[in-house]
Amino acid sequence: MSKNGLLLVGHGSRLQYNKELITTTAQMMADKTDKYLIKSCFMENSVPTVPEGLDAMRKEDLDLLVVVPLFLAKGIHVLRDIPGLLGLESGSNRGVFTLDSGKEIPVVYAEPIGIDPLLAELMLKNAENAVAAHL
Repeated sequence: MSKNGLLLVGHGSRLQYNKELITTTAQMMADKTDKYLIKSCFMENSVPTVPEGLDAMRKEDLDLLVVVPLFLAKGIHVLRDIPGLLGLESGSNRGVFTLDSGKEIPVVYAEPIGIDPLLAELMLKNAENAVAAHL
């Protein structure tokens, strides 16, 4: 049976809540599916870092690794920094990832959240929660 890895990448922050947002989201994702072995990591100010997250994935027996940025839009981290850490060519979202065993597997790089109806629903929910708390 094939085993796919999913590395969720957050920005990172010195504030603990921001780290918890990413790690809790990764855990919620893992609770919803057994399709992926899910781990999380951060670009800066939090650990594990992206290189540390990749190192953790190298130790697993995977057939594919998908790296998912938990970012709203395409900024410098999404467009340049993360692909650079993955060894991807500029503009490419596919490459090769080498496990500690020497096995080479595909690595695919997902898009950030972007424009999505679910994001609009979430923002409306947040507005309704703010109004309800104000009343």
